[in-house]
Amino acid sequence: MSSQIRIIVIGIIAFLLLIILIDAFYVVSETNQVIITQFGEPKGGAITSPGLHIKIPFLQKANFFEKRWLEWDGDANQIPTKDKKFIWIDTYARWRISDPLVFFQRVRDERGAQTRIDDIIDGETRNAIANYDLIEIVRSTNREFEVTEELTVLDNIEAIEGIETGRERISQIILENSSQITPEFGVELKDIKIKRVNYVDEVQTKVFDRMIAERQRIAAKYRSEGDGESAKIRGQKERELLRIQSEAYRQAQEIKGQADAEATAIYAKAYNLSPEFYSFMRTLETYRETIDENTTLILSTDSDYLELLKRIE
Repeated sequence: MSSQIRIIVIGIIAFLLLIILIDAFYVVSETNQVIITQFGEPKGGAITSPGLHIKIPFLQKANFFEKRWLEWDGDANQIPTKDKKFIWIDTYARWRISDPLVFFQRVRDERGAQTRIDDIIDGETRNAIANYDLIEIVRSTNREFEVTEELTVLDNIEAIEGIETGRERISQIILENSSQITPEFGVELKDIKIKRVNYVDEVQTKVFDRMIAERQRIAAKYRSEGDGESAKIRGQKERELLRIQSEAYRQAQEIKGQADAEATAIYAKAYNLSPEFYSFMRTLETYRETIDENTTLILSTDSDYLELLKRIE
């Protein structure tokens, strides 16, 4: 065998050994756990310690699973409450793989686990919701709050009544019941919460219409009260305006009367000082007010109106 062929054979053997070694070793991280399977069947328990591990190359396979808590977010379900009110319930949960071997044997992977959790939590949620009234699902405590006109008129007065269980306790009941089933699949549930509660579309439309009508009624009431208050203010303004005008008119007439009285007194005093001069001035004033260049008078010769003119002559 030539040296060139020997080198090629050694290279091939080395390459095959390298592939075997690569497939024989696997690394487990802090966040993973591993189940070794041979021809699809698990061999041994779960490997959870981090580090480098070895398996039979090509014959065995390392199946990795998460150690950390995982999220489950289900679809909203239409469920009737105990008081026959149809609502949508949307829940979410946290879970982890507690027994990798059982998990692998029962559900194989996370997708299969999600499907199983869907069935378990949805079923327990439906059972729990059907055993309680809507107010128990909505409220968590008996905290007092202000009862407004809108709350009372909208027929939600039961909201102020006390609850015996409450939303948090109902969530806990769903968790307790579901947690009794999930270990069969190697799954541990950490927490379940009701994310959202809402009426179904048909009821929701009616509720919104009723809320809109009630808001419109309340708005009309406020507008009516506002119009009444506005009319009251305008009436007070008109009365105050009339009072001010009447008072102003009275004061003006008093001032005018006092002025006329003073003028009359001045005239009388002036007349008493010089009756002839006063008569002369009054006559001139009369001429100025009654005669102009277009005035034509027909008077008798003995008229008092012409007495001053006769004197001039």
